[in-house]
Amino acid sequence: MTDSVSSPIRRSRLWLWTVIAVVACAAGAFAGHFVFSPEPASDKAVEAFFQTRLPDPAGTELDLGTLRGKTLVVNFWAPWCGPCVEEMPELTALHEEYKNRQVEFVGIGIDTASNIQQFTRKVPVAYPLAVAGFAGTELSRNFGNSAGGLPYTVVINPDGSVKYRKMGRVTAEELRAVLPRT
Repeated sequence: MTDSVSSPIRRSRLWLWTVIAVVACAAGAFAGHFVFSPEPASDKAVEAFFQTRLPDPAGTELDLGTLRGKTLVVNFWAPWCGPCVEEMPELTALHEEYKNRQVEFVGIGIDTASNIQQFTRKVPVAYPLAVAGFAGTELSRNFGNSAGGLPYTVVINPDGSVKYRKMGRVTAEELRAVLPRT
């Protein structure tokens, strides 16, 4: 007799916990969408970017203004960021594929020069890298990265307008869809 009474109670409790779990997951996904979705880039983000000069990992100054007038893929990353490390070989391959199409890639490293140098000894990167340290987070925030998360990728058109922004690992297919075809 105990089994016949407790079985419906157990099922109703299981049903209740299942509903609570589904609602919690949906609420989390909804909140996550708003927290991690890029906000619009500030009106001055691109100009501030092109006014910036940062050292490369060897200490040579990289004037980001020299990249003006091309389609530009800006990737904010760090050596300690797993998804950043995963996308680097793909970004290097895309850089090679697009280098004759007026498309330039630049990686803005959110770390120290020595850590970035150590990283590039293990994972070769064919496009320019700049060392921004944690100040690079502010540059990415100007492009709508309000959470300051990594990786964060921005595509800037030759006219200076922001064409694409993505928080999280970017794929070659996603970038090919927004980069010039010829």
